[in-house]
Amino acid sequence: MPAEAGAARADERGAARADERARAARRAARVRALRPWLLLAPALGVLAVLLFWPLVRVVSLSFQEYGLRQINTGESNYTGLDNYREILGDSFLWTTVLPNTVLFAVSCVVLTVVVGTLVALLLQRLGKTWRVICSTVIMMAWAMPAVTGTYVWIWIFDPLNGVVSGGLDAVGAIEPRETNWFTDRWSFYAIATLNVVHHGFPFVAVTLYAALLTIPRELPEAALMDGANAWQRFWRITVPTIRPVFAVVTILSTIWDFKVFAQIYLMPGGAGANPDVLNLGVWSYIQSFSRNEYGMGSAIAVLLTLLLLAITVGYVKALAREGDQL
Repeated sequence: MPAEAGAARADERGAARADERARAARRAARVRALRPWLLLAPALGVLAVLLFWPLVRVVSLSFQEYGLRQINTGESNYTGLDNYREILGDSFLWTTVLPNTVLFAVSCVVLTVVVGTLVALLLQRLGKTWRVICSTVIMMAWAMPAVTGTYVWIWIFDPLNGVVSGGLDAVGAIEPRETNWFTDRWSFYAIATLNVVHHGFPFVAVTLYAALLTIPRELPEAALMDGANAWQRFWRITVPTIRPVFAVVTILSTIWDFKVFAQIYLMPGGAGANPDVLNLGVWSYIQSFSRNEYGMGSAIAVLLTLLLLAITVGYVKALAREGDQL
């Protein structure tokens, strides 16, 4: 019996030690899992202050009737969903602002990705010297501030002294004094599209060129030996191989182009003088700072954010489904 009791106590001590080792292992695992968050804590704190709190404030203002009086008194005047009802019930949103925003952004995204892809393929085929020259030139377009680039395009299409008007006047195609490219909705956004694509395609080109360098040479060479033409090699080899990079540049371009502001606001009529050319970003700014209706402007900004989230999430899910099918 004493021997059995001693064995039982030894088993209990062994079980206790095993439990202690298991608890120590769990504590160590929790510490290891916590270390990255401790390292990220300062950066996350800064982001919370600079990004999260302003977002919370905008959402809060969107549920209020907030103007100069509320700024002076500091009081809150919550009106629930009244701002959203007024915006969504306004035909101006559905007939002018939303079509301007969506059609303009889609056109810019498609053209930016297409032009950037073509330039990336060109860089891949150029020699070292010309590749450096072309890369430097396109990076200058990317480095140019949006404000500066917008004023350059305004000068190019100036009705009286612009390069385009002068050239078309020289061949008798237009009468400059009777032609203003900025008053018509379609020509206004055509110029804005040129501006945005010119400023955005270098990022796409450089990013895709870097992705093209990761494709093994054996793949296109084998396809060429099998008789595949250039289009087949691009569509069957290049695109599937760098599809994640295409997804990234498309999503980023979508976010940037849906919230374009300076390129619209700075053009003649874009600051509100011509309501036909307003998009969601400029409309939100005008409601807030020109009409001092900060609650209404915040509600428009929230709707723009929700639209961007819906488009981005939908695009990512579509890519995930397509990837699962491959």
